[in-house]
Amino acid sequence: MRRAFIPFVMMLAGVTPGLAQQTPAAEPHSSAAGTAQGVISPVLTIDSERLFRESAFGERVTREIEAQSEQLAAENREIEAALEAEERDLTEKRAQMEPAKFRVLADAFDEKVQRTRAEQAAKNRTLNEVLDLERDRFLSAAAPVLEQLMRNSDAAVILERRRVFVSSSAIEVTDQAISLLDEAIGSGLSEAD
Repeated sequence: MRRAFIPFVMMLAGVTPGLAQQTPAAEPHSSAAGTAQGVISPVLTIDSERLFRESAFGERVTREIEAQSEQLAAENREIEAALEAEERDLTEKRAQMEPAKFRVLADAFDEKVQRTRAEQAAKNRTLNEVLDLERDRFLSAAAPVLEQLMRNSDAAVILERRRVFVSSSAIEVTDQAISLLDEAIGSGLSEAD
């Protein structure tokens, strides 16, 4: 069974037993990947994470999210410092207050801390949601560009590179896709934005 399987796999791959034993000819200097048309292959691979991150659109989104994240981190540090000062002040008052009155202040402070944490966590979630929405916008805008790239390459499919076990680097079109996307959608902002 195994002996029949190997020639069958080789036949599917377009390799005949005679060709498999020959020394491969040196590739010409101008490969299909280097032509003006790009790669011609039924299957292409793409690194979608790098496609987003290195495109003008993704770079803009990353800058915006990082700036907002830094602003939120600075706000968190200010809030933390203010809460620590308030806690120290409350601790100093404890010795001079009746336990019941102190308990009311301590409970109010704990409630304030919990509310503040929830508010700041919500702001962080909102940033993540904005990033997800921008990624979705990017993918929607990228779809026609990637479809055109597929047609230009006579490809039937573009696969996520990280999900492919082994492939030739010749069918990896991330750089080409980034160039096409930068031309077609740029940073994703209209001139009015």
